[in-house]
Amino acid sequence: MLAQPPVRISNILEQQKQFFRTGKTKNIDFRIAQLQKLKQAITENQPAIFKALKADLNKSGFDAYFETVGILKEIDYALKHIKNWIKPQKVATPYHQFPASSHIYAEPFGVTLILGPWNYPFNLVMTPLIGAIAAGNCVVLKPSEISAQSSGVIAEIIGKTFEPSFIHVIEGGVEVSKELLSEKFDHIFFTGGTEVGKIVMSAAAKHLTPVILELGGKSPCIVDENTHLEYTAKRIVWGKFINAGQTCTAPDYLLVHKNIKEKLLNRIDKYISEFYGNIPSKSPNYSRIINQKHFFRLANLLKYGKIVVGGETNLKDLYIAPTVIEQVSWEDNIMQEEIFGPILPVLEYTDLDEAIAIINERPKPLALYFFSNNKQHQTQILQATTSGGVCINDTVMHLTIPSLPFGGVGESGMGRYHGKAGFENFSYQRSVLNKSFLFDQKWRYYPAPRGQKKR
Repeated sequence: MLAQPPVRISNILEQQKQFFRTGKTKNIDFRIAQLQKLKQAITENQPAIFKALKADLNKSGFDAYFETVGILKEIDYALKHIKNWIKPQKVATPYHQFPASSHIYAEPFGVTLILGPWNYPFNLVMTPLIGAIAAGNCVVLKPSEISAQSSGVIAEIIGKTFEPSFIHVIEGGVEVSKELLSEKFDHIFFTGGTEVGKIVMSAAAKHLTPVILELGGKSPCIVDENTHLEYTAKRIVWGKFINAGQTCTAPDYLLVHKNIKEKLLNRIDKYISEFYGNIPSKSPNYSRIINQKHFFRLANLLKYGKIVVGGETNLKDLYIAPTVIEQVSWEDNIMQEEIFGPILPVLEYTDLDEAIAIINERPKPLALYFFSNNKQHQTQILQATTSGGVCINDTVMHLTIPSLPFGGVGESGMGRYHGKAGFENFSYQRSVLNKSFLFDQKWRYYPAPRGQKKR
């Protein structure tokens, strides 16, 4: 049997535009049915999803479950609230427009492109897809080719579940991404690094296409002198080393009050052993680096500062141990770029104003973490810093709450999603004024020229 020729991207795009014009995706029952189909497909294919995540990143069943359960909760949240989200919002109408009413309608953009990353290859494709479906869009999905097994599973699940004129997966490498970005979509959603985000935004600008960019950066974790050391260490270790540090919101570096630094480092070492054993390379719960390119990039960062925990590497296994490093400089590469791996630099401070100044001198981070029992210091951090999101006395967990919008600010991204924010950002706000014919107010019209008879 001859191989089928590849589907042209322009053809898929035209099919989706035609389907969108039918108005079917705007129907609330249609949207609900598609969300239910997505939930059923994910539930039924969990073994294949887990297998792909294991092959791509050596994710344990626990981590794979953590990646997929959030998607199901997002779907449930959307199903519970979508009928309220979709209702036109009535707003006040000035008296001089009487008789009239004013409403805001949440309208779908049309055909949207979702470009996914490799680090959470299933979750970070499916979660924005939920918002796109809820808002009434057609969707082209492009998973990352770096996480090839997950990309294949996504293509298989979507292909079996949805018509390509509604949702279609296009796989491939950089050339495919370039071809996609050369097309005129109505909306683009991208998750990935800042440099690629600039390329996406530049391509979108040629068509004046609105974008949501979920990027990253160096998310700081500040530990105040007045904190619960055990819980602080445990939550930092979990948030930093889950998925071998390949999480956009992982704590990128620690700023620790000098009076508790040694105590905190001792407890961090303790919980690394508790979570992953004395030899993390043998732990079933510890992930691997995605490929050799990223392995060598991370291994090169180990030459900076002094390693106090971990530091072991194994190229053949793409393994880098959970590592803590002291005595780094802000001029070192490790403090100039997002680490995106299981390496945690530690710096100390003596005064909270000093720590805040350090953060504010640098690009606005995607997440900021602050551990403290001091309510005044918590308020000070919130008032004096800027970041996409904040966790006080925890790490990463704000992503798991559908009612909290997630996204960056400045160089860490633009736009929000999750829950209602996902629905809103895959929609545009259409303003509608509805006037009555009961009578017509004369104040708005030019008076008749002097001496001219009225007809």
